[in-house]
Amino acid sequence: MSTQAVIHYSLHFILPGIIAFAFFREKWLRTYLVFIATMAVDLDHLLAIPLFDPCRCSIGFHPLHSYWACGLYVVALLSPRFRIVAIGLLMHMLTDGLDCIMSTMNNNCI
Repeated sequence: MSTQAVIHYSLHFILPGIIAFAFFREKWLRTYLVFIATMAVDLDHLLAIPLFDPCRCSIGFHPLHSYWACGLYVVALLSPRFRIVAIGLLMHMLTDGLDCIMSTMNNNCI
């Protein structure tokens, strides 16, 4: 597994646990599970043809990874009811965005 993949999946699975424990200690496990559940946002990848392209940046390409969707996730931070979900979605977008940057910097994709 590449260093980039280790970083990517660590940010998807370990960082949410750290954030949940650090900021939502009383309900950290429930918060962590909600953060993990927000990865269902990747179901929009099933709409792409080809289904998988290692050089495709998901940010701005897939509907739930669009800039409009990210804007809605930011607005959702204002609602206490949706704040945990919004944080999970934004962590996901930041992770995927970082992955796009790393692909470009590593010249993995032209």
